[in-house]
Amino acid sequence: MSYNIALNFEDGVTRFITCNDGETVLDAAYRNQINLPMDCSDGVCGTCKGSCHQGDFELGDEYIDEALTDEEVADGKILTCQMIPVSDCVVEIPAASTLCKTGTAEIGGTLAEVNLISPTAIELKVTADQDIAFLPGQYVNIGVPGTEEVRAYSFSSLPGSRELSFLIRNVPGGLMSSWLVGQAKTGDRLSLNGPLGVFYLRPLALPVLMLAGGTGLAPFLAMLEELRVKGCDQPVHLLYGVTNDDDLVGVEALQQFAADIDNFTFKTVVANPDSAHPHKGYVTNHMEDAPIGHGEVDVYLCGPPPMVDAVLGYFRDQGIEPHSFHYEKFSPSVTGVGEPVA
Repeated sequence: MSYNIALNFEDGVTRFITCNDGETVLDAAYRNQINLPMDCSDGVCGTCKGSCHQGDFELGDEYIDEALTDEEVADGKILTCQMIPVSDCVVEIPAASTLCKTGTAEIGGTLAEVNLISPTAIELKVTADQDIAFLPGQYVNIGVPGTEEVRAYSFSSLPGSRELSFLIRNVPGGLMSSWLVGQAKTGDRLSLNGPLGVFYLRPLALPVLMLAGGTGLAPFLAMLEELRVKGCDQPVHLLYGVTNDDDLVGVEALQQFAADIDNFTFKTVVANPDSAHPHKGYVTNHMEDAPIGHGEVDVYLCGPPPMVDAVLGYFRDQGIEPHSFHYEKFSPSVTGVGEPVA
């Protein structure tokens, strides 16, 4: 038996390795030519300390308190030289990937479809050369064919498949947008580099509020695909805001998620005051169904910078401090840059 281990480095790079039954994370990493920090490998020095809040594992008792205290264990800290996974796990490594002599994976793929699904959004589908592991919510850098430039886009598809999808802002004059709309054809080769990012779905232990703006819906579609497969035992509510009626995309998919996933609800909001949409304004005007309570909620937020800033200001003004707050900004420009920024 083996387990999939996601190693999250502090520079946002994620590498997936396979850990065999009874094998430590440190040994599995070295077997995969990833040099995690280590001095002794015997649970004495503490150099290989990291964190694991997702997945099950054993630590045993072959380490000393100076290397890892009981308080640190209770806080989710681990020693990779002692951690033996008994399920798939996500391990946080407090070091840059470059210091561990690794980096993002280079992946080839073939363009399968380009769909202009609204005046402002493009759906890109890619068939990768291999199954792609990523954490739902993460992004990948895609090379713009014919240039040395890359653009960053969040996965909107289920992790672990070679059938990938992305929801891309159609930026007039944008480098990637112009290529997709004017030149791309089925069968074109694409280069992907990743996965990347610290914006990803954590285990559901509390109610969840998701807030999406425009094509910031993409990472939530990947998260909901994951919840559809794994189940959902906490209330999850999505508020999806756009500027105009034509900007609303993926509504049928959200309706299907609501039918398939227990405890999932959503609401769409249109900012244009001339819209006939039943919910007008900004997402912060429609928080009545949000499972906020007194702050016992995990919040995920992805959208353009003004929306992210407005939501952060809303919680601050309301005096509400969520249990956890994960957010990602994206800043499309006329050059086509759409890189998520956590």
